[in-house]
Amino acid sequence: MCTSHEENNFIPQEIIHYPQKQIQYYKYQYSQLCPATTNPSWSSCIRKHVSNGSYREAIVLYNQIRSKGVYFLGLVPLVLKACAYVSVLNCGKSLHGEAIKHGVDSNVRIGTSLVSMYAKCGDIPDSRKLFEYMPERNVVTWNAMISGYGKNGDMKSASVLFDKMSTRNAVSWIEMIDGFARSGDMVAARRTFNEVPFELKNVVTWTVMIDGYASKGEMEAARLLFEDMPQRNFFVWSSMISGYCKIGNVKEARAIFDRVPVRNLVNWNSLICGYSQNGFCEEALDAFGKMQNEGYEPDEVTVVGVLSACAQLSLLDVGKDVHKMICAKGMKLNEFVVNALVDMYAKCGDLTGARLIFERMTNKNNACWNSMISGFAVHGKTKEALEFFGRMEESNEKPDEITFLSVLSACVHGGFVEVGLEIFSKMERYGLSASIKHYGCLVDLLGRAGRIQDAYHLIKSMPMKPNDTVWGAFLGACRIHMDNDMVEQVVEDVCTSDSSVDSGNDPHYALLLNIYAGSGSWEKAGRVSMVMADRGLQKTSGRSSLMLENTEQFHI
Repeated sequence: MCTSHEENNFIPQEIIHYPQKQIQYYKYQYSQLCPATTNPSWSSCIRKHVSNGSYREAIVLYNQIRSKGVYFLGLVPLVLKACAYVSVLNCGKSLHGEAIKHGVDSNVRIGTSLVSMYAKCGDIPDSRKLFEYMPERNVVTWNAMISGYGKNGDMKSASVLFDKMSTRNAVSWIEMIDGFARSGDMVAARRTFNEVPFELKNVVTWTVMIDGYASKGEMEAARLLFEDMPQRNFFVWSSMISGYCKIGNVKEARAIFDRVPVRNLVNWNSLICGYSQNGFCEEALDAFGKMQNEGYEPDEVTVVGVLSACAQLSLLDVGKDVHKMICAKGMKLNEFVVNALVDMYAKCGDLTGARLIFERMTNKNNACWNSMISGFAVHGKTKEALEFFGRMEESNEKPDEITFLSVLSACVHGGFVEVGLEIFSKMERYGLSASIKHYGCLVDLLGRAGRIQDAYHLIKSMPMKPNDTVWGAFLGACRIHMDNDMVEQVVEDVCTSDSSVDSGNDPHYALLLNIYAGSGSWEKAGRVSMVMADRGLQKTSGRSSLMLENTEQFHI
């Protein structure tokens, strides 16, 4: 907290000379800032916001304090930390200006916080300039600068600075290992890990190295190091679970989870989210129920994973129950939770519910826009999908590859050929490269409209080889419009394409067979059948699915 002399510079003169009035003045300000707290302090209010991850609230509260003419030196590092987490560089610069004005910018704690804030906000030049001009630096200052370089991908500068350090602590080594891992240089990360002095190699050092391997999908190396680890914390168990889920090995992820000696919510979240991300949605919901049975209260991460599972299974009722639980428990509606709710309602077909949540959102990111556009597209609401695409273009969020795939799909369902072609042409304007999925949508769009020749020319001009999906869409259009002449033109392409035979079961051969058989061209159908037999291909069996109701009970 600032000195009494510094405080008096911001307090009305008539209050300074009357202690009783000064006490009343402060009590009034406290009550305005923290009305729900008994005998509160500004410091504890801001500390609480920062510790809870409510960084924007901490910044707003500090601005309220400053507007009342009070400057707390002890709060500056906290607020700078909040600015760094939400990348509010302008606010951080204002705090820097205030520190200079009050002559505390040379304070090593303030200076270190400023170095860290600039670096985390991506302003490395100003961070380094401040670092160089600091009259006093400690190991925390050096670590903050190294961390900044690492998080911004400049490990060359980080290494130079690291070599110049006269004193290193465990954090110094951890920042270097983490920086190399972030940049994808796992060899350098492991070499640095091996060089850590024995007395400084703690559980966090091991965890950062293992997490680096896991985040890059190098699970064999992660597993070897994990098994050698002298002691483990909950985070390293979660890193291993998430790492195996990342590469799709859900079975091994579950085996690791079952070995956790004392589980916590983070471990459960890793398993639930891992299940959802890999399409094991029933298992995700089952784990959610078991987690609650063991007495763990779900948090924002949990509900995001569960809502994803509900969305994939189209379990609207369960998703609504999760939504009610979120409201009942007063969970923080961060962007991830809100996006998950919009996605769940949209994919489950409750577009009114999805739109209601969407329209109430203050900050709409790409994921949220995409969920709405995709939801409209999947459920045949082409005009609404195009409307939202137009609104997205007018907003601060730029469409991405997923956006274009969704809106092109909407055009296919609605038969909006010219609109679809125009939208496809916009991808280059946004600096995006069309994938084979985008081309597949366009082929499908042209084919359904009977523009078979245009669809064929598009396939031949694609910058990549057509796959089964593209040929399937084209041949399907040929079948619908009974254009056997065009089929003849592509038979050679289809039957001689080695790239198409990669799974032992090629669906477009079966489609060709059906086209010929349906048109009575039995000789040609026989030739295709012989090609399928020679290549060991089989016609894909038809499949159907059904959903059993009330098969699971969840404690929500």
